[in-house]
Amino acid sequence: MLPSRAGIVEVGPRDGLQNEEVVLATATKVDLIRRLVAAGVRRIETASFVHPGLVPQMADAEAVMAELGPSAPDTSYIGLVLNRRGFERALATSVDEINFSVAATEGFSRSNQGSSVNAAMEAIEGMILEAAAAGRSSTVTISVVWGCPFDGEVATEAVTALAHRSVEAGVSEVALGDTIGVAVPAAVTARVAAVRAVTGDVPLRVHFHDTRNTGVANVYAALLAGVTAVDASVGGAGGCPFAPNATGNVPTEDVLYMLERSGVETGIDMDAISEIGRWLGGRLDRDLPSAIGKAGGFPAG
Repeated sequence: MLPSRAGIVEVGPRDGLQNEEVVLATATKVDLIRRLVAAGVRRIETASFVHPGLVPQMADAEAVMAELGPSAPDTSYIGLVLNRRGFERALATSVDEINFSVAATEGFSRSNQGSSVNAAMEAIEGMILEAAAAGRSSTVTISVVWGCPFDGEVATEAVTALAHRSVEAGVSEVALGDTIGVAVPAAVTARVAAVRAVTGDVPLRVHFHDTRNTGVANVYAALLAGVTAVDASVGGAGGCPFAPNATGNVPTEDVLYMLERSGVETGIDMDAISEIGRWLGGRLDRDLPSAIGKAGGFPAG
């Protein structure tokens, strides 16, 4: 059965913006985050602490966090890091959570982080402990879980091994990423079950790209399989600069429509999110792909 309530992690300010051609001003990014909070979003990926030469859209991560200031008691700001330098930068800000990323394949790890999978994971294991000591919770996001643009199909064992190591290191949450949008519901069910077998009570989160229009169906399958949190991007903005042809994350408002009509509470105002998506599309000079952003909900408000 579906849960009565599901957590939404809004990744639009980070994953939604990092692959857009238009680079938004710091003040516009802060405005976006504040609009999302006002709409009821309580976990937001606000910045990525990566090399500005690689992802210029995220060059102002520290400035965004400084302008935001500490989060409200019921809100959590998340910072993505890919290496120790990014981790140190994140800890110097007011982010509440650290999101570490490790690839399930050697090809993507070399392209995305410039290291082997094992080397990246060894570094993360040490940083999880440091994050806890600094009072920050942590997530390990395993990328290309259902398919890699360089290595093709991904073995279940490669994913479960990384999930197990993350839990052994003391991570607060494990996230499974469909970085290039190739997953289908049956594969989601199977892989989530395999990961749950090695993660025990540690919460699971999913991150789907909607490249092949399976994102919302995959979210449904993940929740049925026991996942407790879902990444989504307002308007469906974004993509991965290190994955060829990877379009944006599953749109937040499309996920909210499916959940609300299925009786699952989120605490987020879908109409407000749709309006934010249209506002964001205007700043990015393009129509964002969200279906609900175009068609609206039902019944009409």
